[in-house]
Amino acid sequence: MIRKFQQGDTERVMQIWLEGNIETHDFIAKDYWVSNYPLVKKQLSQADIYVYEVDEKIQGFVGMMGDYIAGIFVDKNFRSMGIGTTLLEYIKGISSSFSLNVYQQNQRAVDFYLREGLLVVSEELDEDTGKIEYTMLWDKNREKILI
Repeated sequence: MIRKFQQGDTERVMQIWLEGNIETHDFIAKDYWVSNYPLVKKQLSQADIYVYEVDEKIQGFVGMMGDYIAGIFVDKNFRSMGIGTTLLEYIKGISSSFSLNVYQQNQRAVDFYLREGLLVVSEELDEDTGKIEYTMLWDKNREKILI
């Protein structure tokens, strides 16, 4: 089930965020993610966050800031079970278009987003990490034209 984030979800969401970033971005130093933890935790209140839970256990979440997906994260024990797709489909259902950034070296995520109909619209250097990021876009109207 997908539901809106509640304050009591903070620790679990942050645990998934930190572990997910460290595991899927092994090309970036762990210290980068650890040092950004307090800032991201503070920013939770500024985002629209939707959690995916089963039996009252959060298995993943998606964070939106306007028309920008700040991230989709799934607990490592529940990856490749359709949770990320379900969260993305939820956002497609409530948004007419959105963008996101993904590191070029995170090939699994790039492939996922391409498979889900997003397009790479630009790439640039993330100055904080020194890594190339793609900006990807999904637009409901483009989807209708392609069908």
